[in-house]
This record gives sequence, structure tokens and C-alpha cells, in this order.
Amino acid sequence: MIATKLPTLLNEEQALSLIESVIEKSVAEGVFISIDASESALSRFSENQISQNLNKTRFQLTITSYFGKRSASASTTEMDPEAITDTLKRSEILARFAPEDPEWVPLLAPQIYPDAKAAFDQATASLSPLVRGEMVQEVCSLSRNAGVNGSGTLSTAANIQAIGNSVGVRAYNQITEADFSFTAKQDNGSGWSNKTAWNIGDLLLPEMTEEAIARALASRNPKEVQPGTYPVVFSAPAFASLLSWVVWSLDARAADEGRSFMSKENGNKVGEQLFSPILQVQRDRAHPLLQLGTFFGDGLSNNYLEIIKDGIPQTLSYSRYWAQQQGKQPTGSMYPIVMTGSDRSLTDLIAQTERGILVNRLWYLGYVNPRTLEVTGMTRDGTFWIENGKIAYPIKNLRFNQNLPEMLRDVEAVSQVQRCRSSVVPGVKVRAFNFSSVTDSV
Repeated sequence: MIATKLPTLLNEEQALSLIESVIEKSVAEGVFISIDASESALSRFSENQISQNLNKTRFQLTITSYFGKRSASASTTEMDPEAITDTLKRSEILARFAPEDPEWVPLLAPQIYPDAKAAFDQATASLSPLVRGEMVQEVCSLSRNAGVNGSGTLSTAANIQAIGNSVGVRAYNQITEADFSFTAKQDNGSGWSNKTAWNIGDLLLPEMTEEAIARALASRNPKEVQPGTYPVVFSAPAFASLLSWVVWSLDARAADEGRSFMSKENGNKVGEQLFSPILQVQRDRAHPLLQLGTFFGDGLSNNYLEIIKDGIPQTLSYSRYWAQQQGKQPTGSMYPIVMTGSDRSLTDLIAQTERGILVNRLWYLGYVNPRTLEVTGMTRDGTFWIENGKIAYPIKNLRFNQNLPEMLRDVEAVSQVQRCRSSVVPGVKVRAFNFSSVTDSV
């Protein structure tokens, strides 16, 4: 008899059947099982030619066994029954000797998950290396013909996640993702573009490539602008990298324990007018540009959640333990982030700016003060001076030190939204943003 190997990307029936079989074999008082698997591919290119092609298959089954308030986890990357049985036994042995968890919570009861499933595109999941290579070759050809040095990546992935526990939780997601990142450089000018989608047909590689090339050529020979506080227009990717720091800092425990910008004496600042009334932020995994998973890794539902409405924080993120301590409902993570935009373009935001700076990308972000959420970082890949509503000339990159809650207070206008990795964010104009020094980085 020849053993039949299960595919890495188990369908829903296969995944939940495997979870069920592990639960049946468990002798622990409780057990939680998760399956994470993916088939991914990546093409990397530099100096206008493909330099690397990778294909990766990943499978991991993790078992957490519980005895009272003691628990332990064990994982395997093998799918055969013997390996899974050994993993189950190992988690049970370790759990019996583990110390009691002072923040123990009981296993999660069955949940109600959103009806709309995650997006799965078969063409993206099965894209051949040949087609991917042809797409990259077109990008390299455009870059070479423009006389710039082009580099970047094109990747696709198909993922599944399944969970189950001994008190009845069962859930399954399958999802696809395609991502393209491109950097063009010529002399001391550079431009960058990036896009993520669940359908590779939505990436529009030629348009993104030409946009980055044009920015690289326009950003050559930058002038120096003195550090200071300026009005700033952020592209959607640049603003997304700042907004995420704020949203992920909306943690209830940190606020209640005095470790957050949301802290105040005897409580937190939920319900207070902290930000510009323009600011509308939600957790919306079903947004058409995203269509992400319906549950989090611990089994909580990834349902719609108002995070900031009219500039007023509506809720904080409650873990199951802290919700239990505070008499609240657990929320799960503040993910994915979706911010409401408008029908205006980034050009429209520039047109209403008399003098200021256009920032296309940020990098090297880090804390200055976690308590106040002051962060530092640098601009890159095309930073421009705005004069009388138009881009006047490129400027040298700048380092910033900025209190992010104050930045959100100063939001004046927003543009159309776009997907930035796993967020949906508009371009944004802010009244004041603090640049601390000039940097020679390109």
C-alpha cells in the first residue's frame, strides 16, 4: 500500500477533520489546535534583471494542552499521524509540569464568525514561475529603457488557517495575497511604489513602475530645507506607517495601567475628542480591498469594529484576560486598519497647500517616548517642496521627531483610499509636522 500525502493547503473539511482527530486523542482537560499553512513564491530583481526565484511550502500544526491553570504548546511541521501524535503527547507532558498561569482564562466558547469569507483567487494561488518571470521582465524592461536602476520583488501566497478546541470552537480561512514593490534610482534620485492585493490582476505593474520611475527622475539634485515644523502632505503608504503606531497603541491594559497616551487618572480617554473630526477609523476585514480572515489566532471573531469616530476613540483593544478583569468584552486585535477617505486625489491635497512638504515614504521608525507616542524616522524615495499648491522642487530627506496623537489632531484633509499592505488608508494633509534634522540618505 502506498501512503497518500495530504496537500499542504488542506481544504476546510480536511483541516477540521484533522483538528477533530487530535481532540479525540487528547487526554488533557482541554486542548486547542491551530493549523497554519502556505504556498508562496517570490521573484527578486535588481539592476534591471531577475536575481532570485523562490518557492516555499510551509505547514505547522500547534497543539496547546491544558491541565487546570497549567498549559504548554508543542508544534510539528510534519503531517503524518505519528508525528502529530508525538506532538500531542509532548504538549501534554510539558503542560503537567508547567507553572500555573497567573493570567489564565478558560478555553474560548464557540464564536459567531462573519458570513463573508476571506478572498481566495485561484489564478493568484497557481501563478506559474514563468508568468511571474514575464511580469518581472516587463518591469525591468521599462526601467532599463528609462535609464534607471530598478529593483524590487513580486510575490504571491496562498494561505490557510484553521483552529479548534475541545469546547467547540471550529474555524477555517483560506486567502490569497499578491505583492509588488519597486524602487527606481538614478544618480541621487529615487522613487518607490508598492501595492498589495488579493488578486494579482489588481497590481497594475506597468503603471506602478512608471510612477516610481517618474518620481526618481524628478527627485534628482534635491535642495536642502531647514528643519522645522511644516504643513505636510503624506502619500497613503507614508501615512499608513504612522497611523498603525497609533491604532496598535490603543491597548486597554496599557491605558488603564498608566503606560499609554490614552491613560488618565482613574481610567482612560475613550470617548474624548483627541483627534481631528475628519478622522474615521474602523476594523473592517471585509473591506473590498482587503477581504481578510474572519477570526484571530486565539479564536475571537474578527468582526467590524468602530475604533475612531469623528476624531473620538470609541474603544480600546481588550485581551481576554484584561476584559475579564475589567468586566468588558474582549475585542481581539485592532486589525486590519481601515480609515475613511474622500473622493479627492493626492494632487488635490497638494493644490490646497500654500507652502509645505510632500512625503512619499517613511522608514526607520522608532520610539522616542512610548508613553506619549512620540516617534522618530526619516523620509525617503522622493520628498518634495510644495509652493503655491504645486510641487516646486525635490528636497533632501529629513528626520522627524513627532508626537503622533498631536499629528492626528492636526489632520486637515484626506484623499482617496488605497490598500497599503494589510491596511486601507488615504493620503492625508496635516497642519504641522516636526522635522528635526536633514539627512544625506537617498
